Amino acid sequence: MKLFNRTAMFLGKRNVVTSLCLVLLAGALSACGSAKPPETAATPKPADTMAAKPAEPAAAKPAEATAPKALVPASLILNWFAEPEHGGNFAALAKGYYKDAGFDMTLTPGGPSVSATQIVASGKAQFGMANGDDILVARQEGIPIIAIATSMQKSPQALIFHKDSGIKDFSDLNGHKVYVAATANFWQYMKKKYKLDTAQEMKYTGQLVNFVNDKNSVTQGYLTSEPFTLQQQNIEFGTLLNADSGYNIYAGVYFTTEKMVAEHPDQVKAFVEATVKGWDYYKDHSDEIHPMIKEKNPDMGLDMMKYSAQKEMDFVYGGDAVTKGTGIMTQERWAEVQKQLMDVGVLKKAEDLSKVFTTQFLPKK
Repeated sequence: MKLFNRTAMFLGKRNVVTSLCLVLLAGALSACGSAKPPETAATPKPADTMAAKPAEPAAAKPAEATAPKALVPASLILNWFAEPEHGGNFAALAKGYYKDAGFDMTLTPGGPSVSATQIVASGKAQFGMANGDDILVARQEGIPIIAIATSMQKSPQALIFHKDSGIKDFSDLNGHKVYVAATANFWQYMKKKYKLDTAQEMKYTGQLVNFVNDKNSVTQGYLTSEPFTLQQQNIEFGTLLNADSGYNIYAGVYFTTEKMVAEHPDQVKAFVEATVKGWDYYKDHSDEIHPMIKEKNPDMGLDMMKYSAQKEMDFVYGGDAVTKGTGIMTQERWAEVQKQLMDVGVLKKAEDLSKVFTTQFLPKK
């Protein structure tokens, strides 16, 4: 408005000056007797007079608004139902880190019947989450996926036993019912290393009822989850962390396809950087993010989420992450797990690890 008023005043003053010049010019021509009759005189019109003057500098046009860049639709298939183990992803979504990275991101919960590796390999999602050993097995099966970062430096997966069962170490599992998933690679490793010939392998259903009702049983679980439920039921228990057996995998590993890395490396980098930023934010603001997770998983209470977040801190931010940054992975760790899986016959041959994982998209520490 201020610019318009100043312009109007300027034009008004110029029109007054122009009109005065016309009057004086007409008088001079009449006095000399050379002027044409008024009706035929080529009296300059105001517009002609304005045109005859040097052109005034044109006012600068306001810069045209740049249309916002269209966001790229993308999906991340989680490795289980939404929970604090995905806190960094929900933080990245809540704080707009994925949007800033150029994504219209969807976080899709996983579950026992969801195969993230198959979904991503089919092109129905761009990114997925799985344990490190699952990625090695998937590649052996011809699924061209590659790990690009990890959420956890160490897996919180463990074996849970009753306090009065007499179990103190992995070798004490003989003679007990052990509820484990059919695809539990860690169990294949433990059976061979600790000679668990008399341990009775039972089908794991994801429920604790069989374990609770049988004091002689053992069940797989996560230190970030099942212990909270057992405490609520006043069940006395002990735990054996799988990583302490020597089977130390990366957990919650982010992966994509080889094709995605080759054709859209900028998007892969943007995803990894936004995810790491989300995890770094979640570290000190987990309570802020949990209500968003609860919207996706209303069966999980905020008190349990708080417990889980506290328990997972060392798994996410400890180990190599302390000095090398959140999400880091190393050649040594991948090579160790690959060798262990070959030793128990899960893998038939070693693969070039440069095709299994990469750290090229991680932020520089």
